Amino acid sequence: MDQRVDNERRPDSAPGQGAKSASGGVRKKPSLFGRIRQRRGLATAIVLGSTAVILAIVLWWLHARNYESTDDAFIDTRTVQISAQVAAAIVDVPVTDNQLVEAGTELARLDDRDYVAQRDQAQATVDDLKAQIAAQQAKIAQADKQAAQAQAALTFAQQEADRYEQLAKQGTATVEQAQQYHSNLLQAQATFAAAQANAIATEKQDPVLKAQLESAQAQLAQAATNLSRTIITAPVAGRVTQLTAAKGAWAAVGQALMMFVPREVWVTANFKETQLDLMRPGQSVSIEIDAYPDRTFEGHVASVQAGSGTAFSLLPAENATGNYVKIVQRVPVKIVFNKPPDVLLGPGMSVVPTVKVR
Repeated sequence: MDQRVDNERRPDSAPGQGAKSASGGVRKKPSLFGRIRQRRGLATAIVLGSTAVILAIVLWWLHARNYESTDDAFIDTRTVQISAQVAAAIVDVPVTDNQLVEAGTELARLDDRDYVAQRDQAQATVDDLKAQIAAQQAKIAQADKQAAQAQAALTFAQQEADRYEQLAKQGTATVEQAQQYHSNLLQAQATFAAAQANAIATEKQDPVLKAQLESAQAQLAQAATNLSRTIITAPVAGRVTQLTAAKGAWAAVGQALMMFVPREVWVTANFKETQLDLMRPGQSVSIEIDAYPDRTFEGHVASVQAGSGTAFSLLPAENATGNYVKIVQRVPVKIVFNKPPDVLLGPGMSVVPTVKVR
């Protein structure tokens, strides 16, 4: 509190007195308009700055509305588990961890001695059955000839028996002769019947042998397939990862020996469902990969999944019971590169794709 007495106050601060100018007159306060005029430059700068900011915001919005982006995205591919299809000891593993290989490259070799023996045995069975079928064909031809010969003999015996029967009736031949030729006819009939039965039996044996041959050929094909499985090759071009196979170890059927990451990769981006209104397959995409911050890769939208990610999860949400809280769902979108990237990419690497939707 100012406790000075009135005579101690300064003349220019006495109450009720206006400010005096240097010439001794009273100085008036400038009006609002006057103050604005005095600060015209500042006001102009504020107006221009505000206009520029608004214009920048509008331009940014007009530009940003043409794009949809998300950081919930990653490199994806269909990894392959390389496993043994036959049981055998591992004799060689000619690849190493993270090695880049082409399709058909040998990844592991199993002991094939047992499978070579199985194949050779099956081949021998096939060869034996083929020989039996060839022999059976000869037997069928022989049986047919014997039947034809027996038929010719029967025809002759029938003619002889008929002739002597007539001669016996005419008295020019004895009854004994007629009976003899009739007996010959009966023998010829029996011989022909036996020859026919033998031909039929011999011919029926042929389909049996052919069926056995088909079974043996199937066993041979299976043995050859098992033998080929002792050499494990790369299904497509890619990289060897999580290699566990070792020379001398035993490989059981279905046992994983290594994981294989194909060279072909793409981006799986989980966009919010509210971002999908204008998103269509074929739209261009700018792809930024966290591992390579100084580079941008070009791609395009390949497809949009028919359903949200949670709908295909192990435990999908059940909204028909209990309290319900609406949550914006995310839908996986597949984005492929326009050309294969010239950098090392693997599943799970973080990506930020930006889709041009307008």
